[in-house]
Amino acid sequence: MQQLNTKLSTLVEPVLEEAKILIEKAFVQRRTLIITGNCKVDYIGRASSKLELGERLLIIKSDGSLLVHRPTGYEPVNWQPSGSAFHAQIKEDMLEVHAVRQKPKENVKVQFTKIYTATSITLLDAGDFILNASEEDMHRAILLRPELIEEGFKPISWEKKVDPGFVDVYGMDKTGRLVVIEVKRKTATKEAVTQLAKYIKAIKLKADRQIRGVLVAPNLGKDVQATLATMGLEFKELDPKKCAEILKKSGPTSKLELFFNDTT
Repeated sequence: MQQLNTKLSTLVEPVLEEAKILIEKAFVQRRTLIITGNCKVDYIGRASSKLELGERLLIIKSDGSLLVHRPTGYEPVNWQPSGSAFHAQIKEDMLEVHAVRQKPKENVKVQFTKIYTATSITLLDAGDFILNASEEDMHRAILLRPELIEEGFKPISWEKKVDPGFVDVYGMDKTGRLVVIEVKRKTATKEAVTQLAKYIKAIKLKADRQIRGVLVAPNLGKDVQATLATMGLEFKELDPKKCAEILKKSGPTSKLELFFNDTT
C-alpha cells in the first residue's frame, strides 16, 4: 500500500481482500474512489443490462454517484446517479461493489476478478464553473430568447445562405422589417461590419423590403461604432456568458433545425 498523505491512499495490484478494506473505508469516509481492473457489470432497474469481462475504470464519487468507463470514449458505459448506497464483498473469488438506489429502484453490481489500482481520495471543490458560449450557442440562445435582440423580434431562420456566405440569424422585427444578425463571440471588428453589410446588400437584391442589420457581440473594437453609424447598421451587446446561462437553465436543447419545425 502506498500512503502519500492523509488525503490520498493508493493500492497497486492488491489482493482482493486488501482492496475491499480500502473501498469500505472510503465508503464510510465518503471519499472518491477510483478503481482500475478486470470486471463485469450487471444492472437492474428501469431496464437491465450485462457487460462481460473487460478492463475498465470504476469511479465512485462522494455524493454517491457511480461511473464505469471503458478504456476509450468519454461517456460511461454504466452509471448511477448520486444518492446511491454502496457495499463491498468478496464473492466467488471476485470483489463485488454493489450500488443501490431506492427511488427509482436500481442496482449496479461491478465484479472484479483482478484489480490493478485502487485509489481513495478526499477531493474538495468550491470553484464556480464559468462557461463561455460558442457562436453557435449564442445563435441558439437568441432563438430560445429572441428578446435578447429586442422585444417583438421573431427569428425566421439561422445560417441562411446568401451569396457572400451565411447569415447567422435572420428574422423580423415587430414592425415587419427584416433583421439580419451577425454574431461574434469576441470583440467585433470593422471586418464584421463589412461582412454584415455584404449580407444586407445581397438580400436587398431579392427582397423588396426594408432591412435592418444588427451586429451582436460582447463589445466593439476601436472606431467600429462609427463605422456602423456610417453604414446605417446597429449594435446589440450580448455576453456569451449570459447565453451559456440561458442554455444551462433551459436544459438539453434540440438541434436548431427542430426549433423551426416546432415554431412553424
